[in-house]
Amino acid sequence: MVLVQEHDFDVAQLIGDLHKKEAGHSGALLSFIGYVRDFNPEAPTETLFLEHYPGMCEREITDICEYAKKRWDILDYCVVHRVGELHLGEQIVFVGVSSIHRGNAFNAGQYIIDALKTRAPFWKREKLQSGEKFWVQQRDSDVEKTAEWESKND
Repeated sequence: MVLVQEHDFDVAQLIGDLHKKEAGHSGALLSFIGYVRDFNPEAPTETLFLEHYPGMCEREITDICEYAKKRWDILDYCVVHRVGELHLGEQIVFVGVSSIHRGNAFNAGQYIIDALKTRAPFWKREKLQSGEKFWVQQRDSDVEKTAEWESKND
């Protein structure tokens, strides 16, 4: 399941649904939650505004997850990514992965979140408490992580 939405999500429900779907088969379930954080040392962050390309964004996230499913033999996945105006400390993204073995769940989950940061068409505008606004630039280190995952043959 892949959802891009404005409203918040219930982590316990998402984990429960993913576990229930593969009950009896899954030996591992990995979850990751990303939050709006204050990443500007000069002035505190007030909000993060996320825009996306509807339709294309969901397809790209699905492609990322399907690649992970084939590569690491995971049973299922769930990605929920929020858009719109988010405040400091709010949830942005949930990634859940179920697998027979923990190693596959860990690798697939890490790949999915790394690839989301570089491949999914999201744009982030940060607003500081000072009133300053700016677009958040993609980091070279994130691009390198995704490229490294995609070049490995494990």
